[in-house]
Amino acid sequence: MANNNDHSPPYKLSIVIPCFNEARHLAQFIEQLKIRIQELTLNYEILIVNDGSRDNTREIALSLINNGYIRYIEFSRNFGKESALMAGINLADGDAVLLIDADFQHPLNKIIEMEILWKNGYDMVYGVIINRVKESWWKKLGTRIFYSLMNSAEVVIPANAGDFRWLDRRVVDALKRLPERNRFMKGLYAWVGFKSIALPFEPNERRSGSSNFGISRLSRLALTGLASFSSIPLQLWIATGILISGLAVIYGFYVVIDTFIYGNSVSGWPTLTVAIMFFSGIQLLSIGIVGEYIGQIFNEVKQRPLYLIADDISSEKK
Repeated sequence: MANNNDHSPPYKLSIVIPCFNEARHLAQFIEQLKIRIQELTLNYEILIVNDGSRDNTREIALSLINNGYIRYIEFSRNFGKESALMAGINLADGDAVLLIDADFQHPLNKIIEMEILWKNGYDMVYGVIINRVKESWWKKLGTRIFYSLMNSAEVVIPANAGDFRWLDRRVVDALKRLPERNRFMKGLYAWVGFKSIALPFEPNERRSGSSNFGISRLSRLALTGLASFSSIPLQLWIATGILISGLAVIYGFYVVIDTFIYGNSVSGWPTLTVAIMFFSGIQLLSIGIVGEYIGQIFNEVKQRPLYLIADDISSEKK
């Protein structure tokens, strides 16, 4: 096992690749990845985690098994990228673990820089996107709002940091000790701490296909992150409740004074109707926020596994 003072070869590197419908470029990616990794070490393993792909990702991955150094893990269904990453982390036995996507967006030439930083004493090297020009406006806006909210959480999550990471064995072992089922990996990376450094990079174009993360999945992941690492939504609605209550008291004084001065009139029904609708919406929204936290508690107490493995096939080194 590697330690923080000795990362010299020979060390074993585990590469975790979560896959969902990656058949069109997986073989080419593995071929180019091996070239890069063999520049660093000949003692490595590649863990391909098939997260319920609907294309022929399985057939492509199994065709690569005989080339050596590959372990193929297939889920019984789609459990999500967070679970796929955690499965790879749980099964990896290297002194260091590299997390990387199979769509070529994570630049392979940065892997050497990650190793250098690791050898210089950093336990975690994480990629940070420096250019989001190609992303849609709603994704950039949502990302900005999300990180501004998370900055007030129990841990500070670096903005624009993703899953492209090099982890020391100590970080891997720490992540494996975390028991929660609602996993927001970016938050967990930050929570475990250790000596970390950012590595800026500009993502490449996807080699084929399109991103599987639409607005609904990204929103769901953001809600999981907020509920797992921040009580800001609850605190915001406490402040909102205090503000509305204060305005209601002020308005109540106004009504009393107005009645004494001008008498009791029947006007004001539109105001009353709008107020009822407004406060009803506020109540439903606040109940929904509380419900999100209760839902996470419900999922935790069920203690279901993060994933189920249908196949686990390894190849011998060649």
